[in-house]
Amino acid sequence: MSTPDLNLLRIFDVLLEERSVTKAGVRLGLSQSAVSHALNRLRHMLNDELFVRGPSGMRPTPRALEIATRVHGPLAQLQAALTRTEFDPATSQRRFTLVAGAYGAAVLAPPLVRRLAELAPQAELVVSGYGGGVLDMLDDRSADLAVAGVMSAPERFGFEPLVTEDLAWAVSATAPLAKRETLDLAALAATLHIGIARQPQMDEMATRGFVTRASWEDFGALEQALSEAGLVRRIAVTVPDTSTALAVASRSDMATLVPRRLAGAWAEAGLLKLFPPPYPSPPVNIRLLFLKDRLREAPIAWLRGLIQDVVREV
Repeated sequence: MSTPDLNLLRIFDVLLEERSVTKAGVRLGLSQSAVSHALNRLRHMLNDELFVRGPSGMRPTPRALEIATRVHGPLAQLQAALTRTEFDPATSQRRFTLVAGAYGAAVLAPPLVRRLAELAPQAELVVSGYGGGVLDMLDDRSADLAVAGVMSAPERFGFEPLVTEDLAWAVSATAPLAKRETLDLAALAATLHIGIARQPQMDEMATRGFVTRASWEDFGALEQALSEAGLVRRIAVTVPDTSTALAVASRSDMATLVPRRLAGAWAEAGLLKLFPPPYPSPPVNIRLLFLKDRLREAPIAWLRGLIQDVVREV
C-alpha cells in the first residue's frame, strides 16, 4: 500500500463498527456498491479477506482486528483535528458512545436518552458494556465517556463525581423477610444471599492504575459486622451483575445487596422490599471518566455537561 488512501481507511473503520456494507454505506453517505468496491480494493492491497460473512453480519478476520487497533484511534484524532470547533446539537448526527455497567445503564441512561432526544434529535447514543476494556475503548476513541465507580486512573484520564449511592438489601415482596418492619443482622444472616461476581477485567485493569469499586461493593462491611457478632452467612447463588441479582431476588426468598436507586423501580412496582443495611455501610461514589485531551472537542464537552445536568435531575 504505497499511497495510503484515508477514505479507504475510514470505510474500513466504519465497516468494522457496523459489520454491514449496507449500514456502512448509509452512515458514510455512499452507495452499497461504492463501499463494496472500496472493500475489494483494501482486500487486494492488504492481501487479506478482512471480513467474512457470518450469521450475525460481517465478521472481521484476525488481520482486520489487528489493523483496527492501530487505525481507529489515529483516524478519530485526525477527524477531531479537522472538524470545526462549532457544535450544534440540534442538527448534529453524531454517534456518542457511553461505557456503563448495569447501574449506569439502568439509572442514568433512560433520562439521558430523553434529554438527548430533546436537544439532539438526530444524534445517536450507544451504551456499551465494559467487555472490551474501558481504558482501551477510551484510548482508541471507540468510546467517548464512561460511568464507573472510579477510585483512581492513569494521569491521562480525568474523573469527576456523578452520584453518591447508598446500598440496600433487596428481597421479594412476598419473602418471609419482607414481613419485617426493620432488618437486623441476625435475620439477614439467616437468609440465603445472592452474590454478585466482580468482573475479572476490572481487577486486571487495576494493574494499569485503573482502580474501581463496583456499584454494589461494601468494602467488606457486612463480613466485618457478621464476624463481630459471631454470625455467618451463606451465598446460595452468584450472578454476573446487579440486574440479574434483582431478577433472582424478585422470584425467590433470597436477599441481595444492590444500589438503592437501581432497585427503586422494582420496589415501586411492588416486586421488592428494600432495607437499609443493619450495620455501617459506606456509600458508593459513581463517577464520569474521560480522556482529558478529549474535552477540547466540542461534542464531548457538550455531552459531559448534559450528563451532569441529567444527574442533577436523578
